[in-house]
Amino acid sequence: MVSVVHALPDSGIDQATLERLIAGLPEEGAQKLLHAVSQASEIYGDRKVGSGETAFGHGLGTALILAALNLDLDSRLAALLFAVPEFVIRAHEAHEKLAAQWGAPVAELVDGLYRLKQLRPLQLPARASAQKAQGADDIRAQAEILRKMLLALAADLRVVMIRLASRTQTLRFLTDFDTPERVEVARESLEIYAPLANRLGVWQIKWEIEDLSFRFIEPATYKKIARQLDEKRLEREAFIVNAVVRLKEELAKSGVTQAEVYGRPKHIYSIWNKMRQKDLDFEQVYDVRALRIIVAEDKDCYTALGIVHALWQPIHGEFDDYISHPKGNYYRSLHTAVMAEDGRALEVQIRTPEMHAHAELGVAAHWRYKEAGNTPTKADSAYDDKIAWLRQLLSWRDEITDSAVWVEQFKRAALDDTIYVMTPQGRVIDLPKGATPIDFAYRVHTDLGHRCRGAKIDGHLVPLNTPLQSGQRVEITVAKTGGPSRDWLSPGYLVSPRARTKVKAWFAAQQETQMLAAGRAWVTKELQRDGAAQANLEDLAHKLGFKNTDALFLAAARDEVGPRALQTALQGEPPAETAEPEILTQRAKSAPSTGQILVVGMDKMLTQLGRCCKPVPPDAIAGFVTRGRGVSVHRVECANFRNMAARNPERVIEATWGGKPDKIYACDLRVEAADRQGLLRDISDVLSKEKVNVTAVNTQSKTGIARMAFTVELGSATQLQRIIAVLGEVSGVTRVSRG
Repeated sequence: MVSVVHALPDSGIDQATLERLIAGLPEEGAQKLLHAVSQASEIYGDRKVGSGETAFGHGLGTALILAALNLDLDSRLAALLFAVPEFVIRAHEAHEKLAAQWGAPVAELVDGLYRLKQLRPLQLPARASAQKAQGADDIRAQAEILRKMLLALAADLRVVMIRLASRTQTLRFLTDFDTPERVEVARESLEIYAPLANRLGVWQIKWEIEDLSFRFIEPATYKKIARQLDEKRLEREAFIVNAVVRLKEELAKSGVTQAEVYGRPKHIYSIWNKMRQKDLDFEQVYDVRALRIIVAEDKDCYTALGIVHALWQPIHGEFDDYISHPKGNYYRSLHTAVMAEDGRALEVQIRTPEMHAHAELGVAAHWRYKEAGNTPTKADSAYDDKIAWLRQLLSWRDEITDSAVWVEQFKRAALDDTIYVMTPQGRVIDLPKGATPIDFAYRVHTDLGHRCRGAKIDGHLVPLNTPLQSGQRVEITVAKTGGPSRDWLSPGYLVSPRARTKVKAWFAAQQETQMLAAGRAWVTKELQRDGAAQANLEDLAHKLGFKNTDALFLAAARDEVGPRALQTALQGEPPAETAEPEILTQRAKSAPSTGQILVVGMDKMLTQLGRCCKPVPPDAIAGFVTRGRGVSVHRVECANFRNMAARNPERVIEATWGGKPDKIYACDLRVEAADRQGLLRDISDVLSKEKVNVTAVNTQSKTGIARMAFTVELGSATQLQRIIAVLGEVSGVTRVSRG
């Protein structure tokens, strides 16, 4: 042990404090840390941080908390030197000076702390924005996003650990200062930092943050529970002493000689939580009296559990096996509650030393350094998703000879595939990695996305396809009216599937709007020609069998309603299907039949091939009687035909092929292939050799896959099958199908 009194004769810090600060460090590391104490004291002087605490006092307190968690030398140095970037001209100069004197790892940790502190002014508006919005759900969602952002912005998890220790030190300092600001700090701590400590498994920090925050927010309730605990203290201690003796005797009889049994500390916030959630009185809370049993091996845990249940009556529904089924943050222990002889409950936790170390320190339990001569214990099962990878990296650190390799691996371990950016009002928005300002706009509000015309990132204008980074503040410039651009559906503009769906939905709605306008114009023109411009459109739509005028206009735009049908409805004749063939026959006299399709039971019926499925002989076909446009002929498997038939089964009629065999039919083909140079030329050559006339081509290529749509003229389905076969032999083609 280094002689701390000799090292810092005029430090003003007592020897016991300095010994706690350097605990676990080798002599060289201890000397370096004590030198940093002197340096920090000189740099900071009497300067204070936002809470009113001196910068030096805050740094020292934070470093002491980290020492209690057994964190390494670099973490303790960074905690002491946390405010150096604030007291030099430029932050990058601080980095250079710190790296030169204390090493690059310490400088990077301090940089990380400085970045998180820069985020601090954004956190409060974000929480205020959520509180002002819709209520508790928004507050919880926003707090969760802020916790994720804290993790995502820290390249080294030790930065988050130091930040948690820093917040704990702030709460300790505020215990002596009853100011309005400390209530806001306490609320933020409960919403963000305590759950974050729980997520990382650092219960020692979690419990202290919760209790101190609860003390500030609900002082009367806190004092009441503390007083109730104190009133029963002597009685509780006497019971615990007796229970410890009984348990040790029974454990020894069962061969469990290496056992530690003691009373578990009480956490006022957790007691209050149970009272609130389960609507219990203080006397009914199980863990007011609590024991903890530490045994050598996993099997001894279950032996101890059997002894506890033999001594006292187990309480139904109060047993949890977190050894066989660990919690998401890898917490492992046996929990049970029993009824003692005096009729009051006793809670018991049973675990091994390894489980206990993890339960108290979480990820910090894995921070071991070779200088101390400790051997790390590696978790034998994975932690949830990406945190598991981080914890493995922590435990692997001691297995990697080159520490630089470990640091690089740790930096590459992404916590999330999500980025976190801010609105101008301070609300935090989570987006998929690579998201652009357009994704951001649609995430905030659909209308903001539709009218987005420009963007600023941290006050600077940027293109709309600029990838966003965590921590940026994004502002959207909008137009008063208008909608999205079709260019946004091109690669590079939209990453979020949600935003892409909204853009496509807008264009689909616009197409329907255009069809409504075209149908309305046609109906209006026809009514004017018939001298019925003042006709009631709602009544007209109902007479024609439509539920409203929009349905009538859409049908007119799709050529499903003709002039004769309008005339009949205006004259008051029912548009029943019994009258429909007569109307169609009258139109047929003025329009020649195709002569290629025989409609069963009808002669000289006006027919037309469905443009949606383009039937070709000898496809199985069926007819659908339209209003004023004759019979529309479809393939029987056509999705549009099936939908129409389901709505109006009485209008379906049989149809079959007939007429001249040399008729030419339009047909759609879809080709999917690995994109390459000359692909379209090779496909065109095949179609040319087969003497197939191509009337339309549409091609798209994305992520190396080419998708092509051809409209060709064919004489029969036999020829179609041959074309599909020969196209499938073209190099790179993976799929050919009929449209």
